[in-house]
Amino acid sequence: MDYILAMVVSLLSALMTMPFLMKLANKLHFTDKPSERKQHKTPTPLCGGIALYIGFFISYFLFVRDDLEQQIIVFVAATLIVLIGLIDDWYKTKGKEFPIFPRLVIQLLSAILVFKAGIVFEGFTNPITGNFIELNQAIQFLLTITWIFGVTTVINWSDGMDGLAGGLSLISAITFFLAAIILNQPKSALVSIILAGVICGFLYYNKYPAKVFMGDSGANLLGFILSITALDGAFKQATILSLFIPILALAVPIFDNLFVIIKRFSEGKPVYQADRSQIHYRLEEKGFSTVQVIKYIMLISFIFSASSIVLLLLRR
Repeated sequence: MDYILAMVVSLLSALMTMPFLMKLANKLHFTDKPSERKQHKTPTPLCGGIALYIGFFISYFLFVRDDLEQQIIVFVAATLIVLIGLIDDWYKTKGKEFPIFPRLVIQLLSAILVFKAGIVFEGFTNPITGNFIELNQAIQFLLTITWIFGVTTVINWSDGMDGLAGGLSLISAITFFLAAIILNQPKSALVSIILAGVICGFLYYNKYPAKVFMGDSGANLLGFILSITALDGAFKQATILSLFIPILALAVPIFDNLFVIIKRFSEGKPVYQADRSQIHYRLEEKGFSTVQVIKYIMLISFIFSASSIVLLLLRR
């Protein structure tokens, strides 16, 4: 019942706050304008990230009863992620590019806060001996920060079509929820279903043709929360198989954006220079419609995610 209530509260919070935020964003001209790379037809409010943030944390503090100090640190870190994303979005509304360095600093600082709060990749269980191999603190720090920063970035880079980043994040959140139920991790399950609920509320307005965009604030927030959920869930279980669950659940954005990084690097372009290298743009160039692209990518993501759950069930 807690899972259902938590999901409903986050979903309704996003649904109910979005119309007000959209009106405010239009009034303040906080909108994403069409461009050569962005092919939506009219200026679209960039306030989706705020609704995701509000909806998630209302339900998070209402239903997740765990380490309050840790929860507050996660809230502070996520707030920093959203705020720097909103500044980035504001620059975009003016047709400008926000410098990369402040974004990197805030994202790394937020990841360090999470590490200091005790949400850490500690190690894994040796599949042969069954002994837990605890990594030294330097490696724990490096892997934790890299994972949080990496997932935050790949979800952001996947936000290029109506409903895409939200849809990929929803599949991942549901996968984490099912894995947490199987692995008997109630806290992780609760956080995952809260995230799934708020994403559903957002997607009601973001499905094609989108009435609102999540912006960098929303995309970074989703990636950030997903990365933490994995660290405090499947990665915490520490078996070799459980380590693959988050990677398979996030396989599409992870491997697609690894391809993008390699491509940009090989062409001598800055890694953070936006272009049309992602899979959704490549499919569009081959003649796929927006709806077809979304369905195709969602199907691939679903297959990867479902395979992780099947493998988990088979091994238990």
